[in-house]
Amino acid sequence: MWSHQHWQSSVYGATTKQADRLARYATIFNTVEGNTSFYATPNTQTVMNWHSATPDDFRFTFKLPQLITHQRQLQHCQQELMEFFRVMSPLAEKTGLWKIQLPAYFGPEQLTTLAHFLEMLPQGLTYGVEVRHLAFFAKGEAERALNRLLMDKQVNRIIMDSRPLFALPPASEAIIDAHKKKPQLPVHAIATANAPVVRFIGQTDGTIEALAANNDKLQIKNNDSFFKNWLQQLPLWIKEGREPYLFIHTPDNQTAPELAVRLYQQLQQQIAAEICLPTVKLHTPPLADPTSQMQLSW
Repeated sequence: MWSHQHWQSSVYGATTKQADRLARYATIFNTVEGNTSFYATPNTQTVMNWHSATPDDFRFTFKLPQLITHQRQLQHCQQELMEFFRVMSPLAEKTGLWKIQLPAYFGPEQLTTLAHFLEMLPQGLTYGVEVRHLAFFAKGEAERALNRLLMDKQVNRIIMDSRPLFALPPASEAIIDAHKKKPQLPVHAIATANAPVVRFIGQTDGTIEALAANNDKLQIKNNDSFFKNWLQQLPLWIKEGREPYLFIHTPDNQTAPELAVRLYQQLQQQIAAEICLPTVKLHTPPLADPTSQMQLSW
């Protein structure tokens, strides 16, 4: 996701047209979650436009279409799969990871199906699998079997960290909507391949303070408290030679760029003595309006 009306001043610049948003986004951030491909395969001209709008070192991450992952559940879809990769081929060199997001009803009994599907995928590309069935988070045989499969195929396990979101009470329409749409799952920080992916569903900065103003007994951990774990884990992966992706969200994705830059700066400081991470900053000072989504990797 690179287009959001609330990012006009902080990311794009006040005079930037909607058609030029990706190009402006790519001057700040070096990766993005391409969610539109989940709902429908883009046309060839759109793919070429995305290619032209981004520099050579920019990296997309695209979800496979829901027709393949949710409706067909990875079966009887070889023709659709090949057509998707044919259309997306102009972006192959700029796509850092192809995401296979599976529904909550895709469970342990379908691991064989997943194994067969992974065999069908084009070779030489980097893939990630995001599971949502609770059995894959129970630290039992189902989770061990999944992790073994992904390690054997060198496929990354995508990690969803929605703890900050679900620490919030349903105090706004944005939070209520996010509670309905985002999964609440245990967080297992495991790298099954070379490009682990962390999707951090944060709070809008300032939300807790606003809630506490009306209830001084309210005790909620903030973004920084939850992100502390990643300040330890991400540098470890980098030192191991892995290339992790970090994507930052908030309930209504209005000020996620600001949150992403702030958390990234914490990571820079954490690892500065050993690794020099590039500077990332917005075009203008953060907006006063607090709430957005952004993606960031290194």
